[in-house]
Amino acid sequence: MASTLLLNVQEAAIRFGNKTLFENLSFNIREGDKICLIGKNGAGKSTLMNLITGHRELDEGERWELAGTVIGYLQQEVHPKPGQSVYDYIFEGLQNQDGSHDYKIEIVIEPLELNVHDKMEQLSGGQLRRAALAKALVEEPDILLLDEPTNHLDLDIIEWLENYLKAYRGAVVCISHDKAFLGNISDKVFWLDRGKLRVCPRGFSFFEEWSGMLLEQEDRELHNRQKVLEQEVEWASRGVKARRKRNVRRVELMKAERDKLRSDKKSLERMLAKIEFTPMEAPEMSSRSVVEFHKVGKNYGDKIILDKFNLRILRGDRIGIVGKNGSGKTSFLKMLVGEATPDAGRVKLAKEIHFSYFDQKRKDLNPDASLHTTLCPNGSDYIDVMGKDRHVCGYLKDFLFDPKMVSQPVSTLSGGQKNRLMLAKILANPGSLLILDEPTNDLDMDTLDMLEDILSNYLGTLIVVSHDRDFLDQTVTKVLAFEGNGVVDAVIGGYQDYLESKRKKTAKKVPVEAPRPSATKNKAPIPVVEAPQSLGDIPKFTYPMQHELKQLPHKIGELEKEIKEIEYSLSDTGLYARNPKAFEKLSKRIGDATRELHTAEARWLELEEIRLVQDN
Repeated sequence: MASTLLLNVQEAAIRFGNKTLFENLSFNIREGDKICLIGKNGAGKSTLMNLITGHRELDEGERWELAGTVIGYLQQEVHPKPGQSVYDYIFEGLQNQDGSHDYKIEIVIEPLELNVHDKMEQLSGGQLRRAALAKALVEEPDILLLDEPTNHLDLDIIEWLENYLKAYRGAVVCISHDKAFLGNISDKVFWLDRGKLRVCPRGFSFFEEWSGMLLEQEDRELHNRQKVLEQEVEWASRGVKARRKRNVRRVELMKAERDKLRSDKKSLERMLAKIEFTPMEAPEMSSRSVVEFHKVGKNYGDKIILDKFNLRILRGDRIGIVGKNGSGKTSFLKMLVGEATPDAGRVKLAKEIHFSYFDQKRKDLNPDASLHTTLCPNGSDYIDVMGKDRHVCGYLKDFLFDPKMVSQPVSTLSGGQKNRLMLAKILANPGSLLILDEPTNDLDMDTLDMLEDILSNYLGTLIVVSHDRDFLDQTVTKVLAFEGNGVVDAVIGGYQDYLESKRKKTAKKVPVEAPRPSATKNKAPIPVVEAPQSLGDIPKFTYPMQHELKQLPHKIGELEKEIKEIEYSLSDTGLYARNPKAFEKLSKRIGDATRELHTAEARWLELEEIRLVQDN
């Protein structure tokens, strides 16, 4: 049975002056639809949202809305009234029917970790975003529009929001750069592509495969059109006998088709274009160790951030840091770079280390400086990018800026543009240690893909704090999870590996009835729980451990060499056709070798920490 049609747009056109943004735009929104809206910067996502709300009139076409349909919109900016409480802001304009406000406080506001008695002007940026999200959710509109709802949210809250939206009775249209979030909530994709709206009938998890098929089909069609045009050109080259009108008309059509084909080809090439990034060599370091935390303790009043914390970060490590706001992630980074000191223990940074630090507050950006001055403070038109001179306009283009913006002051940029400018500045010469604190906030999906490409080519040591699960899976090989109260869980792999590790630990903690004497037969069973291993609980460094530690670097080197050789063999695109068995064998072996390498590296790190503690 088809769900109720809530909104319909037919043959719509929207223009800005002489520029046509949309033409022949048609789509439906039905009750229960979970739609993600994606497209490049400037493709018209915000305009489409305003079209849905009715705030943007059509230049042509029709917009129909079912009578009584309520549309809610979570926007990026929050503008509360002076002195307004969280409660008043969220429930403003809503009538309280039979205590429904109390119910909504329990199911929406408390999971978003908001206090209804707090004043809005006293909230942090992240709390303001959560209050705006709560306001949009408690209204329970028939069509809920969400613009980057996961920005500044903890992972636990993002997972709660996913479950809430999946069960939401109304329709949802969501703009987000968080690929994991979109994959989990959507059952349909609206893709704004070169002035057209293409509808994928399945969720975002299927989008990459579906869009790839569309682009391949478009490429084939262009190829076929090219063949037809070549035949027309051949006909025209034989001459237009007697200059008959129909033949003249045929030549005119041929010329028009040639111009359109060129335009369509360029459009597809721009769509498929990808900036190629060369590997970013890090400065040479004599020490394998980048930074060491030895029995570090850090408190803020009664709040424990770190407790007897031991960690060694090695050259080339790619570490993702996750955890709730206030769990200690920022304090950890500040101690790492020397902006804060531990209350106990010591933090030792390698002497020759040169680090770059992306601060989510963008404090290194001067709002009065131009983009040109920000990147080239010496007044030159060229910026040193990893030892190569690049023209500032060309470099800005790499980060999806229009070169015409080069003289604009930083204060005129949006939040996402400021993030891109900060990344452009830092990634020009990131040094041997690159620290990124929430780099994905306010970034669109194209910039996020570009950042992943850049980081995949970075050969130094990488530390990333992020709530974006897919981004972590694409960029890091180890995870430090700040669980609160001084507990830090270290896991080899990406975010999905961390989740799997967490599930296994939870499963182990299921209460098991312990044996007991008959005299205690009527007492409650004693739960047997495996004690969590603290990073500070380090055993004695024995001779077998010493021998194993000496052997591990050779083993790691051999595995790295083997993996490189297999990768080289698999890069041969004709291997599968020539020898499918060899291809399957190598594919299986590279997975096993990678796991063995991770295990060996983790063991080396563990033994080095034990040795370090005993030596000191």
